[in-house]
Amino acid sequence: MKRLFLSASVLAVTLLSLHAKDSDDGFVTLYNGKDLSGWTTTGNWLVEADGVLAIRPREGETGWKRYSAYLYTDKKYDDFVFDLEFKIPTEGNSGVFFNIADIADPVTSGLEVQILDSYGVEKELGHHDNGGVIKTSAPLKNASKPAGEWNRMVITCQGDSLKVELNGQLVQDLKLSETESKDKPTRGHLALQDHGLPLEFRNIRIMEL
Repeated sequence: MKRLFLSASVLAVTLLSLHAKDSDDGFVTLYNGKDLSGWTTTGNWLVEADGVLAIRPREGETGWKRYSAYLYTDKKYDDFVFDLEFKIPTEGNSGVFFNIADIADPVTSGLEVQILDSYGVEKELGHHDNGGVIKTSAPLKNASKPAGEWNRMVITCQGDSLKVELNGQLVQDLKLSETESKDKPTRGHLALQDHGLPLEFRNIRIMEL
């Protein structure tokens, strides 16, 4: 497949355009608000009112290593803009995965942008803080909203370039070939992490580049 690479100026316009509400902006909705069509999981993902997709852990459900409980797209993607909103409770923890080659081991075979209750954190940020790329890069700034509020994350992955916006602020601007993740796959499934903690997602959509 022929890849289309965007100049920095065009990419900036693309990122800014994500804030428009034009239904003809090139995005495809990944969650229909009715069922989990297009996704695969064995986990406790619930369709709730107002287009919300939620995890309500059952008794005894803890731990991020329950890989089959993650929510995976049936389709694989390479170059894309992935746009979604999430809400977590105090001390909430989750993640957005992409380029997963093997859904039996998403942590090793894919990349993860961390979701964490990092609001108000004043220490030096690390790759496990909200907006960090796990084992790769700390966020450039703390753009987190307080627990219980909706956050918006936009992940743009194109060739060697990875950019992440959190609540309208650029928190990652990487060339993956220059990071610890240089050997990760460049194509694969997207996934939302079930960390055994309550969380909610909405307005999940993608634009292929």
